[in-house]
Amino acid sequence: MAGNTEDRSKLAPDSGSGSGTRTILTTMPEVREASLKVAKSAQRVLSIFTQDLEPLIYGEEPFLEAIKRLVLARSYAKVRVLLADPSRAMVDNNRFLALARRLTSCIDLRAMSAECAASAGAFIIADDKALVYRLQTDRWDGISDMNDPAVVRKYLNFFDEVWQSSMQESRMRQMLM
Repeated sequence: MAGNTEDRSKLAPDSGSGSGTRTILTTMPEVREASLKVAKSAQRVLSIFTQDLEPLIYGEEPFLEAIKRLVLARSYAKVRVLLADPSRAMVDNNRFLALARRLTSCIDLRAMSAECAASAGAFIIADDKALVYRLQTDRWDGISDMNDPAVVRKYLNFFDEVWQSSMQESRMRQMLM
């Protein structure tokens, strides 16, 4: 997928779904709280599409606790993370990466191609139901929806497509050692 506005519009949430669970987000604390809520709602799979494992969201203790509860309470639970810029996450001594080092069988990280990284903002999806989405990674404006399987399916399809085409680079594996 090319990183132009047209491609981004393909992933933009459909404002007419009428699910009644959609919330507009405009600040970092709102995004952090909504992301935590989505993470806590996960029962099987948590999928994260991020530039650099944003420490203000994914490195906070309540979020890390939600991840630990998910993967330690259920042997089949997984966390999948697609990173646009793994080097930034490694430089920052990211707390999420420290957790991933300890839970390597439950948390999978992959680096995406630059083309894929530019094609969508940032999002987190719990199972096939809940979502937080930001169209632009340098802004906090976004949406949260705790129950919109149709919109979530669009994002999961995109995530799965990028996941399949992304590789676990050797530096990603070294980062977890």
